[in-house]
Amino acid sequence: MQDDGSIRLEQPGKAQLSWREKRWERRRKRQVAEEILGWILVPVIVVGCYFLVVAMLGAMGTTPGAVIQAIGQMRGGS
Repeated sequence: MQDDGSIRLEQPGKAQLSWREKRWERRRKRQVAEEILGWILVPVIVVGCYFLVVAMLGAMGTTPGAVIQAIGQMRGGS
């Protein structure tokens, strides 16, 4: 009983998890973290590679459009 006269029912605590359940929870948390990291890092890497290629071509005095046009001419296109 509490001080105000009401009866408070105690809820039983959370049952102890087995080692398999603990492992499964750790694995699930890790997979969620990897997914979030992947959704952030993959676009950053792709954009970074694009700017790296553009910078390298700029250092060589050409542009991506000129390279694509040269490849098209080598293939026999117009």
